[in-house]
Amino acid sequence: MASGTRRKLQSQRKLESMGVAYELVTFDPSIRAAELVAAAAGEDPAAVFKTLVVVDVRPGIRPILAVVPSNRELDLKLLAKHMSTRKLTMASHAEAERLTGLKVGGISALVLAGRGWPVFLDASAQGHDSILVSGGEPGVDLRLAPADFVRVTGSVLVGLTA
Repeated sequence: MASGTRRKLQSQRKLESMGVAYELVTFDPSIRAAELVAAAAGEDPAAVFKTLVVVDVRPGIRPILAVVPSNRELDLKLLAKHMSTRKLTMASHAEAERLTGLKVGGISALVLAGRGWPVFLDASAQGHDSILVSGGEPGVDLRLAPADFVRVTGSVLVGLTA
């Protein structure tokens, strides 16, 4: 398990409480784009996943998190089909921060799943031994096995990219 002098994030405490092995990966917190995070961390962009906040246009429906590879784009129509809804939209950065209480670049399914947020993980994650996901604040990612991510977040594994 990760250790060090920096304070533990909620995501780290959650993983440790569930006995999940992970590695802390830090980078310049001014880097917000997931593909740039992959480059800064020297990682395969297909194994670095970004967390996107998606809103159902129907009133009263809770927003969801879509977790997709940094080098791919979320297909909103595919996600809508999996959710049996007609139309979804991406939250703006300001809206994502307002809805989650987290800063863009640090929006983490590991944190938000415990607050009742539905999480959908792109099925391509299964093709990697480990994936990098946001740790809950800009400049911090966590590397863990995809199966552990699914277990901790309750993610639904589906194809989310075209």
